[in-house]
Amino acid sequence: MSFRSAATFTSSVVNQRLHTISSHLSPMVSASNQRPVISFIGGGNMAEAILAGLQTSGHPGSRLRFSEPFDERRKYMETRYPEMVSSTDNEAAVDGADVVVLAVKPQVLKSVLTTLAPSILKNPSILLISIAAGITTDAMSEWLSSDSVPIVRCMPNTPALISEGAVGLYATSRVNTDQRTITESIMNSIAKQVSWVQKEPQIDTVTGISGSGPAYFFLIMEAMQNAGIAAGLTPEDAKALTLQTCVGAARMAQESEDDLATLRRKVTSPKGTTEAAVNSLENNNIRKVMEDAVFAAERRGQQLAQDLSK
Repeated sequence: MSFRSAATFTSSVVNQRLHTISSHLSPMVSASNQRPVISFIGGGNMAEAILAGLQTSGHPGSRLRFSEPFDERRKYMETRYPEMVSSTDNEAAVDGADVVVLAVKPQVLKSVLTTLAPSILKNPSILLISIAAGITTDAMSEWLSSDSVPIVRCMPNTPALISEGAVGLYATSRVNTDQRTITESIMNSIAKQVSWVQKEPQIDTVTGISGSGPAYFFLIMEAMQNAGIAAGLTPEDAKALTLQTCVGAARMAQESEDDLATLRRKVTSPKGTTEAAVNSLENNNIRKVMEDAVFAAERRGQQLAQDLSK
């Protein structure tokens, strides 16, 4: 299988294991028998979403850190999350951390890692999690001047901002089972689906499916809304009906034991209105259109990886 779902890790199991895992982490954690210290380099929207999710799930704010160079953004974060430890200094944020989440723009990750390398390498049990799109683990190891650091690449999507995310993960061989569990517990704070890929290039496939996927659905919903308006509905009704239809279909698919093709057939009565609509979509090559879109995103991800890893 290409993906391994994290759904088997329930919140209670994760919480119990975190205390056990602490003994394998830094002395600071094992001595206090507390949750790991998780430090974010960068305090942007996705970092905020994960930090907020962790705090809501019970992770103590005192063991959550972030560094943010922009005064306005940092002051906002300090006001919104006063329990967390803030800094303008990346090295101070990393010092004593068990997990470092790299939440900076891909274009600046090289300079960030090059500067942080001495601080990272002095802690042999540290785990790096990168949400910087397109940067390979080989590139990160090269910038650290070491291939001994456990690294996880993460591809979240924008619904993570409302704790409805889908996240793809790839781990290097240095990442152990406990570190995978910690990674899953972090991502479960913002995501309803967390999946591991076995090969790093498959992260680009995740990008094409879930990373870029929300935009596909926004486009489809936009088109449905416009069609409703063209047929005489008010913009408000067209939007409301479209959104609820989308949410309802997704919930049915999640809760049903049927696969997607079976669900489609069940709502497509012979010679009925739905069949006429589905035939129109099929005749306009909807399957090929979606396949082309996913592969276009995947290819672009591969190209970005090559460009950014130089």
